[in-house]
Amino acid sequence: MMEDYTDIGATTAEALEISTKSRRLISQMIGDDTLEDRIKQRCVIATGDPNVAEILRFRGGPGEAGMQALKSRAPIFADIKMVEAGILKKGHNSPVSAFIGQGDVLAKEKGITRSSAAVMALQEKLSGSIVVIGNAPSALLTLCDLMEAKKVLPRLVIGAAVGFVNAAESKERLREIDVPSISTEGTRGGTPIAVAAINEIINTYARSQG
Repeated sequence: MMEDYTDIGATTAEALEISTKSRRLISQMIGDDTLEDRIKQRCVIATGDPNVAEILRFRGGPGEAGMQALKSRAPIFADIKMVEAGILKKGHNSPVSAFIGQGDVLAKEKGITRSSAAVMALQEKLSGSIVVIGNAPSALLTLCDLMEAKKVLPRLVIGAAVGFVNAAESKERLREIDVPSISTEGTRGGTPIAVAAINEIINTYARSQG
């Protein structure tokens, strides 16, 4: 795969050269046989940490599910603005938005986090979408509540919630739900991993479209 590798996020010859060299080095460590391998590669490059490949978990063919969702122009929802900003806006026709701030009134009324309230406020729009969570465990827990209650069914969930309060638990719950997902094990996660995972799916989809 490396001989025909290209990265739609690399907009100059130098950027593409750096990206390709990084991929060549990481592919020797991780492999380059599947889309999951390439998602691992991109996450490792984004963090500068080869150990990240060991904590990534894939359920239900998430790469293929993500590509099918992009083909149908499914919306992409990010938990925070930083994640939204990092997601590639080219190579696909899916609208990208952050749901933080969408449920602020509800958050005050119920005394819950803004990210959790945002998921509740947007639940009617989340079925059939791609949800990318790179920060907030409370958002992922609320999403799990809705999925378990059969109120919401995204096409793909990327759960890279980070931190020492509910992050590991939220991702464990995600992996128990019958929905395609990419997650990290334990307390580690964050925006770079979440963005890298969805961007590799977007990059692969764009290449498949010629």
